[in-house]
Amino acid sequence: MSAIKNVIKDNYNMMLLKDYLRDAIKDAGFSHAEISKTPTGTRVALHVTRPGIVIGRKGTGIRALTEKLETDFGLKSPQISVVEIEKPELAPSVMCNRMASHIERGTAFRRATMWTLKQIMKGGAMGVQITISGKLRGDRSAFEKHTVGILPRAGHHAEIIVDEDIAHVKTAMGLIGIRIRIARKEKLIPEFEMRDKKPKKVKQVQEEKTVKTSDEAAKTSDEAAKTSDEAAKTSDEAAKTSDEAAKTSDEAAKTSDEAVSKVKSETEQIVIEEEKMKSIETLEEEEAKLK
Repeated sequence: MSAIKNVIKDNYNMMLLKDYLRDAIKDAGFSHAEISKTPTGTRVALHVTRPGIVIGRKGTGIRALTEKLETDFGLKSPQISVVEIEKPELAPSVMCNRMASHIERGTAFRRATMWTLKQIMKGGAMGVQITISGKLRGDRSAFEKHTVGILPRAGHHAEIIVDEDIAHVKTAMGLIGIRIRIARKEKLIPEFEMRDKKPKKVKQVQEEKTVKTSDEAAKTSDEAAKTSDEAAKTSDEAAKTSDEAAKTSDEAAKTSDEAVSKVKSETEQIVIEEEKMKSIETLEEEEAKLK
């Protein structure tokens, strides 16, 4: 057998195995199975919402499941591990089964669709798209598509972020198909992370206000410094003018003292000359007497 036929056979067996697990562990909230071959055997990791139903009482459920996988599907020494899903609302297969069970019980398809949309968005999904098609209202088939949030439909992001699953329901009207696509925020690349624009504007306005207030405060402080410098200059000028006034007063006092001293010296000279004249007159009188 060629390598291509081996690959096709393995993939076909995996598809049958997953279909069987979907029906066998439906009540446990089966999401998906991870199967990997090792030298010692085959590891099977089952992701479910209720691990206790799969394990069973004292491990009876696990033992029965391992025997079934070994005999019917030809897995060599399967080692089954059960993993609990933290957020079942973000698992498309779980939500498909829940919606299908609601429609099987008789709930209107549109009401079941709206309920599923709300549950998925409450779980923290970035976007959801539910497509329901088949015999919805009568003999003629129809389909409805409901979308909420942001959901990439093509490209690299659609392959990485979006998970999808399909489920089928048999009703009295006929067969109905359910397809759910969920975009998860956790799988976004950080550089392409979606951000809100409103908080940015608020932050920018607040930053601008703070910058303006800081600039105004700086301006007021500069103006206060300028006014203080001007006041210091005026005080220095006043001190200079007072010093000049004191100098002028000192000079006036000096000039007045010099004038007084001059006046005194002139009066003294006059008095001395008068005394000289008197002495001359006395000498003339004495000479006249002697003659």
